[in-house]
Amino acid sequence: MSNVRVRFCPSPTGDPHVGMVRTALFNWAYAKHTGGTYVFRIEDTDIARDSEDSYLMLLDSLRWLGLNWDEGPEVGGPHGPYRQSERFDIYQDVAARLLTAGHAYHCFCSPEELEDRRELAKKQNRTPGYDGKCRELSSVAQAEFKAAGREPVLRFKMPGTDFTWNDLVRGELTFAAEHVPDYVLVRGNGDPLYTLVNPVDDALMQITHVLRGEDLLSSTPRQIALYAALKDIGIGSGITPEFGHLPYVMGEGNKKLSKRDPESSLSMYRNQGFLPEGLLNYLALLGWSMGDDQEFFTIDQMAKAFEISRVNPNPARFDLKKCTAINADWIRSLSSAELIKRLLPFLQTAAVLPEQPSAEQLSLLAAAIELVQERIETLSQGVEMLRFLYVAESAFAVDPVDKAALLDESGMQILLAAQAALAAVGNWERTEIEAALRAKLITELGHKPKSAFGPVRVAVTGRRVSPPLFESLELLGKDRSMQRISTVLAS
Repeated sequence: MSNVRVRFCPSPTGDPHVGMVRTALFNWAYAKHTGGTYVFRIEDTDIARDSEDSYLMLLDSLRWLGLNWDEGPEVGGPHGPYRQSERFDIYQDVAARLLTAGHAYHCFCSPEELEDRRELAKKQNRTPGYDGKCRELSSVAQAEFKAAGREPVLRFKMPGTDFTWNDLVRGELTFAAEHVPDYVLVRGNGDPLYTLVNPVDDALMQITHVLRGEDLLSSTPRQIALYAALKDIGIGSGITPEFGHLPYVMGEGNKKLSKRDPESSLSMYRNQGFLPEGLLNYLALLGWSMGDDQEFFTIDQMAKAFEISRVNPNPARFDLKKCTAINADWIRSLSSAELIKRLLPFLQTAAVLPEQPSAEQLSLLAAAIELVQERIETLSQGVEMLRFLYVAESAFAVDPVDKAALLDESGMQILLAAQAALAAVGNWERTEIEAALRAKLITELGHKPKSAFGPVRVAVTGRRVSPPLFESLELLGKDRSMQRISTVLAS
């Protein structure tokens, strides 16, 4: 094990999104690549927005993805607890020590006063930001404010110097002192803010590398200053982490992908039957590459090759079509037995198969799986492909859109001819089924294959998208196939 320690620290607010997952993946990959430690921490100090359901969803999501953590909730570790809601005593103690050491001060400015001064700064072409009015308040002035019922916030006292650091993704960056004013650490009601708890936990958990989204770049100078203050008061090991700010993930219209965008929802991918391997494979390509134009790889292969220096700082666009195509590649890479294992829960959830399938039902699934494996991009598509094999004849129905498209008067005539051809098939096997239909519909009646077989496909499977027709007829059996054609012709 190396001394590299990284962390993934989401807030439990709603459904995890793919941008968050990419951050988790890059941190996990760097920890594995360096032989370091992957810390999973929950930042749940926002009582109004955080929820236990979201917390449990986060844990379940990381496990589903295979991004297992070395330290964190339910695993433990030497720096716990790993939920910030269980660490408030720590933050109160640190805040008090920062105040005593002169690194922070009480600020009594009201929101209205702050806004008025911001507007004045804009009019005077000055950099907006806190102007330090309460920095040197006398004890008498503070007592007067408290007597008037004002609850002060705790502000960090910035050192007034420029900040330069070497970002692992973006190279050397500098923020001028005027753009990094004093900032709030603790609200007036005593609740600690992200600006305090995040660096404090990083210091106490000995985090060495912070890989996070580009949207947090502007907070880095403040945190560097706070790390120095924490070192001064004896908090943590004195390590200032190295920072790497990952590129934005962009959605439609070149806008940053947000939680409101449907394609950002991790639950959507799970519900549609994306494989975790496929989703992670695609997310790895958003800002990073394996090299040599290799786009299909496992996360273990990614971890072996992962170098932060190869992360591209430019925004990466999320392409749902490419994500789906990579997922299809992963489905095709599975063995038949593994695909059945992955697909079975979806078939059961959709009530296509019962919780305890019979041997006959499983045998039919094993016979059909190779027929759908090359034709599906998600597991949910496999459910719709296979449904026709298991539905009771009394409940079988043809998709109305497909029926209108292919079972018009011409289609019904084709189906009538197909009925006669199939009735004469003695050995119900795919090659004989194909030979009979081709002889009747194509050779004798002169139809093109597409127009000849489409009506038959819709009549027996209920859809115009199905496994191969002749194999489908064989699996369905002669009696059920002929019954469905008869039912459609009589409708």
